[in-house]
Amino acid sequence: MEFVILAVVIAVVLLGAIGGLIVGSRRKKPLPPAPPTTPDITAPPAEPHVGDEAETPRDEERRTIEEVDLPGPSAPVAVEEPPTVEAPPIEIPEPTAGRLIRLRARLSRSQNALGKGLLTLLSREHLDDETWEEVEDTLLTADVGVQPTQELVERLRERVKVLGTRTPRELRGLLREELLTLVGPDMDRVVRTEPESTKPGIVMVVGVNGTGKTTTTGKLARVLVADGRTVVLGAADTFRAAAADQLQTWGERVGAHTVRGPEAGDPASVAFDAVKEAKEMGFDVVLIDTAGRLHTKTGLMDELGKVKRVVEKHAPLDEVLLVLDATTGQNGLVQARVFAEVVDITGIVLTKLDGTAKGGIVVAVQRELGVPVKLIGLGEGPDDLAPFDPEAFVDALIGE
Repeated sequence: MEFVILAVVIAVVLLGAIGGLIVGSRRKKPLPPAPPTTPDITAPPAEPHVGDEAETPRDEERRTIEEVDLPGPSAPVAVEEPPTVEAPPIEIPEPTAGRLIRLRARLSRSQNALGKGLLTLLSREHLDDETWEEVEDTLLTADVGVQPTQELVERLRERVKVLGTRTPRELRGLLREELLTLVGPDMDRVVRTEPESTKPGIVMVVGVNGTGKTTTTGKLARVLVADGRTVVLGAADTFRAAAADQLQTWGERVGAHTVRGPEAGDPASVAFDAVKEAKEMGFDVVLIDTAGRLHTKTGLMDELGKVKRVVEKHAPLDEVLLVLDATTGQNGLVQARVFAEVVDITGIVLTKLDGTAKGGIVVAVQRELGVPVKLIGLGEGPDDLAPFDPEAFVDALIGE
């Protein structure tokens, strides 16, 4: 029994020794050599680790600072400045004195037919009823109006009858006197822009769109600047898109200040602000350009009435000028009546008088409204607005 146990132990020991030899031999088997690697020239050099020896410095010849090529100063970067927009030069308007004299030739060309026609008729040897009817027709064609025409013909008939002989010089003198009486030489034609108490003077300009109302307002600003006045323009015609731009352009030419509001805004508010700013800045005159829509008389009345009331919270209006197109003739009288019912017209501006032979509208509109023509427009030029001179006008009608 003991022998068996001993044999088992010996066998176990032998098996263990043999297993150890097998394992040891496996561990000692060499690994296959690693494949050769190509150095990566793009990889950054390995950083030294703590404890690595620094490379022994090499002896190199050192250069002085004079020998080193330093970078030159960088070229300055050119910065483009935005182009400067120069304000348009301020124009110096032509003085108003003598304007009508300069423009008389232009007026004569359009109005001379009336005077020549009358003088030709009056120079006939026999002035019968038919001739006097032709005189009436000539005056009516020139838009003098029925009542003024009848008055003129009656006075002429009486004076020619008393005179007897009629030389061309005498006839011209008679006709000049009678026409001058119709035009009204004694009417006050001063455009009032100098209030007695405090400035600014306030002028409201009214009229139908298309009559040259906004242009006239701009030209009137030139007249006032030429006379040494400072001007504020109120662009209260807010319903016509181009009106405010047009008025501002006129103002910029002569250094006038323009007050405007949003398109389709409240005209009365613009007018109020214009007067307020003129007071604050100490300007002499405010010119207020208003809307001229005649769609409904009630709407126009309400609008212009409101502008007038709001402005008069600052000060009373000094002038309300009605702009009429002379080429419309009797139709202009219809417009005049409507505006006269809305606001108290104090003066008339007749535009395009050089473009019509119907100069008699001066007489007719004064009779209709009972207010004088104060200014006349005689062309498209910026200084073609002139104070109305009755004698110069009549002389232009009948020629020299």
